[in-house]
Amino acid sequence: TAMEESRVLVVGGTGFVGRRIVAASLAAGHPTYVLLRPEIGLDIDKLQMLLAFKARGARLLEASLDDHDGLVAAVRQADVVVSAMSGVHFRSHNLMLQLKLVEAIKDAGNVKRFLPSEFGMDPSRMGDALEPGRISFDEKMVIRRAIEDANIPHTYVSANCFAAYFCPNLCQMKTLLPPKERVGVYGDGNVKVFFVDENDVGTYAIKSIDDPRTLNKTIYIRPQDNCLTQNELISKWETLTGKSLEKFHIPGDEFLASMKDLDFASQVGIGHYYHIFYEGCLANFEIGDNGAEATQLYPEVQYTRMDEYLKRYI
Repeated sequence: TAMEESRVLVVGGTGFVGRRIVAASLAAGHPTYVLLRPEIGLDIDKLQMLLAFKARGARLLEASLDDHDGLVAAVRQADVVVSAMSGVHFRSHNLMLQLKLVEAIKDAGNVKRFLPSEFGMDPSRMGDALEPGRISFDEKMVIRRAIEDANIPHTYVSANCFAAYFCPNLCQMKTLLPPKERVGVYGDGNVKVFFVDENDVGTYAIKSIDDPRTLNKTIYIRPQDNCLTQNELISKWETLTGKSLEKFHIPGDEFLASMKDLDFASQVGIGHYYHIFYEGCLANFEIGDNGAEATQLYPEVQYTRMDEYLKRYI
């Protein structure tokens, strides 16, 4: 008989990353379960998305993260658990709730791979990150320690910059739309960044769940054609639109100083942008033995290039 496809449980399946994990899991033929938390209340958009997954063949498992036994029962129905609970501060932020999921996985005892909610820069490299943005990395490291202390087999996915948040807006904060006239350039604009289509993040994450090469490792998604500086990204947009933008350069100290009058979520964002666009934290290191690179592991995936991505916004 053919090898049975691993059963996948997605927690946080209605989120920006989660819905793409669900789609990739269904597309790859995995029996796919999505946690339905009774706390959903009157959130009709979330519920209708869950019902749409169900119509596409996913099974909804109802359990609260506060109901340990119910959560253990849900986890026992899967071989692989993927958490995509939100870690961004400008929306809901609940990474630490994953400690309850780790406890359930530990007690269930059957899970052969857990992917916690990561999907950004590698928190293990961000020990010197700025306040208050470092909270994102610190919390992810607390979750990692809990996973490792419980000897839960795992894979950490470092997906760098989601295209939707960083590409069409040419890396401008506070907007998702392309600038019309002027564009702020961080420093000299020559720091390399990896941009990744969020659908591809789902695809690579699901590819990794049964792969012995990714067991207890960090998988970095580094599409070489999408390794671009901010200047290169701006110039792609100018080429596509046939219109040049006026550039103004923002020195690093000025960028950091802009933090002081902002709300907490914006301060977190400033710190993250600083590490990415001034310090170059995404591309300034070699992947060591405890990591692997997704596009090399899975060359069959035709990842989306940023030129294609930008065309949707013209």
